[in-house]
Amino acid sequence: MIFNNSDEKPVILAVDDSVENLQVLTSLLKDDYKIKVAKAGQKALELAEMAPLPDLILLDVIMPEMNGFEVCKLLKANPKTQKIPVIFLTALNEVADETHGLRLGGADFISKPINPDIVKARINIHLALQKERQKSESLLKILLPDNVINDLMVKGSHKPEIHKNVSILFCDFVGFTRISGSVSPEFLIEELTEIYGKFDEICHNHGAMRIKTIGDAYMAASGIHTSKENHAGNLVETGLHFINYLNERNKTATQQWNCRIGINSGEVIAGIIGKSRFIYDIMGNDVNIASRVESKGKHMQVTISKATRDLLSASYSFESQGMIELKGAGEMELFIVNK
Repeated sequence: MIFNNSDEKPVILAVDDSVENLQVLTSLLKDDYKIKVAKAGQKALELAEMAPLPDLILLDVIMPEMNGFEVCKLLKANPKTQKIPVIFLTALNEVADETHGLRLGGADFISKPINPDIVKARINIHLALQKERQKSESLLKILLPDNVINDLMVKGSHKPEIHKNVSILFCDFVGFTRISGSVSPEFLIEELTEIYGKFDEICHNHGAMRIKTIGDAYMAASGIHTSKENHAGNLVETGLHFINYLNERNKTATQQWNCRIGINSGEVIAGIIGKSRFIYDIMGNDVNIASRVESKGKHMQVTISKATRDLLSASYSFESQGMIELKGAGEMELFIVNK
């Protein structure tokens, strides 16, 4: 038996205009699954959107008013139900009928009269495939924005984009080389995994996203696809919370970690880099400046460029660091954020 995300039984929606057929399916599956039933296509569409959403739909093809093919077409056109596997139950045995159903998005066909063993086996197969698909999508969501995932799934590629209102954050740990040489590899990886996991959570809570990590360097951005209006404020809050988290962690942790955080705002080019081992990355002059701002920052402080400062509300106060030479960018005035 396949379970979805917990110990709860998977939900199956059985759709058939025959009460006898629904009774047979319910009797066959009720021990292993939670069963919803519908005698008509319109009712099936309504139940498919009601929580808990079905994990799989068994759908009769020949029904009055709205046949199974029409129901499947509407299910696949609805973003809320389009990913639910649909198995057609039918007495039709023409290849053209199966081809039509598969083109509409159906996952499989089971011929009537049904064989109980075949029904159970097919359900288990498609629930297992659905579970693996959900795992893959969850991993992709960690690495890629939703619109990029959709492009890759639908088109097989994603066209690079220019985003003109973005803030970019770089965070580096102070003394990382020294620390990494004095602790075991296992301990180092455990520490970074725990810290970066918390950083990811903080980013999510403030509408930002992690772009990538390179060793002890953590790069995040706000304003790409989400949180466009207050991208600078959201990312500054992200940086301040990074520091608050490390300060609290350092009170009890065996290894003390201090960081520098730099933020700049401007324009970036965003896209997929690579083919077999691709990553989502951003680049451009304003990204480079953010990196330089971080390198000139103070320990456990959020340092920002003038471009970012000009986007922040009056609720923040700043301490000017004066004009500072940034490699490749010339002199710029930098600020420490106080709040």
